[in-house]
Amino acid sequence: MPHVNTEGRGETTPPRDRRRIVAGSVIGLLSVGAALGAAELAAGLTGSVSPVVAVGDVVVDATPAPLMELAIALFGTADKLVLVTGIAAVLFVAGASLGVIALRCPALGYAGLAVFAAAGLAAVLLRRADDPWAAAPVLAGAGAGVLALALLLRSARTVHGPGRKGRPQAPADAEAAPAQAGSGQGPGRRGFVLTATGVLVGSATAGAVGRLLPNVLGGAGARSALALPAPAEPLPALPSGVDLGVPGLTPFSTPNADFYRIDTALTIPRLDSTRWRLRVHGMVDEPFEIDMDELLALPLVEADITMTCVSNQVGGDLAGNSRWLGFPLADLLRRAGVQSGADQILSTSDDGWTCGTPTEVVMDGRDALLAVGMGGEPLPHVNGYPARMVVPGLYGFVSATKWVTDIKLTRFADEQAYWAQRGWAVRAPVKVMSRVDVPAPLGRVPSGDVVLAGVAWAQHRGVDAVEVRVDDGEWWEAELAQVPGIDTWTQWVAETALDPGLHTVEVRATDATGRTQTSERTETVPDGASGWHRIRFTAE
Repeated sequence: MPHVNTEGRGETTPPRDRRRIVAGSVIGLLSVGAALGAAELAAGLTGSVSPVVAVGDVVVDATPAPLMELAIALFGTADKLVLVTGIAAVLFVAGASLGVIALRCPALGYAGLAVFAAAGLAAVLLRRADDPWAAAPVLAGAGAGVLALALLLRSARTVHGPGRKGRPQAPADAEAAPAQAGSGQGPGRRGFVLTATGVLVGSATAGAVGRLLPNVLGGAGARSALALPAPAEPLPALPSGVDLGVPGLTPFSTPNADFYRIDTALTIPRLDSTRWRLRVHGMVDEPFEIDMDELLALPLVEADITMTCVSNQVGGDLAGNSRWLGFPLADLLRRAGVQSGADQILSTSDDGWTCGTPTEVVMDGRDALLAVGMGGEPLPHVNGYPARMVVPGLYGFVSATKWVTDIKLTRFADEQAYWAQRGWAVRAPVKVMSRVDVPAPLGRVPSGDVVLAGVAWAQHRGVDAVEVRVDDGEWWEAELAQVPGIDTWTQWVAETALDPGLHTVEVRATDATGRTQTSERTETVPDGASGWHRIRFTAE
């Protein structure tokens, strides 16, 4: 019976067209899923990146600095997850639309997949042109997407029957088709469901295996297989007084699992140490490359260093302290022979991120390292395995390149690093900073004698004093814990008697040069936040 337009009675789309839209959307979603699953599997097998990550890297690079800062402010450390999720959502929405089109005109469906593949290839070539396997995930994904689309379209024809020019078309008897579909007994419907289920399971399995492969593939280059040598001159054990033993106070040494992570990498690079090489070149007399075996054969040194991210707000937790193992960067540069005028060390991460470090800072005698160890073990993947830069006294965005593969001596006037291109500072020494950990913000403590405690830092200058005040009263000096040197933070503690009620506590630090932490509040961009940390708490 011909369809009667029931507009005005709540039904404007014929049932046959609704079924076609649903079927086409399913076909498109599953085809895109197959492409993404195969791409993840290929990425896991080749050690490259998936097309989603490659496209995300290009999006990050092209995002204007104000938008990037807004994203960081809104989403914090979840900004990468939000971006990847957004890209995947766009792909699936576009895929669903493409499936509906393909059900009427398969050629347009295949053409759409070709456009997706071209975009993925362009993204990997922009960021990974030197990786011979970079295109493999894109090509594998495109092939899987085309195969899935062909299988699903073929199966859909058994449900709807061939139309003009071989295109799938709903049967003439529009009432019989729903009955058969609803019963689930028709061989055409059963075949389509089985094909769709197979594509779904295969895609999910390929994607999961691809994500797990970097964790389960061992070999000589795996982190678990890397044996770090003993330092040439081991540091003494930490002084017993570095930890004051106050409950709730940040520990002096940050466990590797708790160390903060801030970078632009959408997924954590998992490099093979046996394939890793560092190139040192640019304005040097003797360019050279060094691999991991050569690096580990050098006399490695230890250094206790606190790292701080420029994105750390006043009172924030984007700081951590560890004992690092590595080779002095200054000695590495002396081997190359730094030429006059080379005021910038432009280092590049495996994922293409660049960092500009003042040459004079690395060469001034501080414990700037090409680090391979952290907290007594190889660098965790998230913290830069197999090698990274660590330079005390500078914020990480101008000093702490993770997964470092290239060091070029150049001039600030000639080349700009990633964040410098976006208007951030090129020389960014860490500002003197202090934080209240105890009591916790908005916490509740017993009235009477109340313990106040926290941490303070001024890397490569050292903390000379910490002062606290309660309820905007007079400042008084807190007790400082011991420290092994001027490149780490220090714990502080103070006690006071408080009546029941709501109270505030404020803290400020003074570094060893006599510079006291300013009360003026500034944002993190372009060279780090400033201001006094202030919290409220209740004494009961």
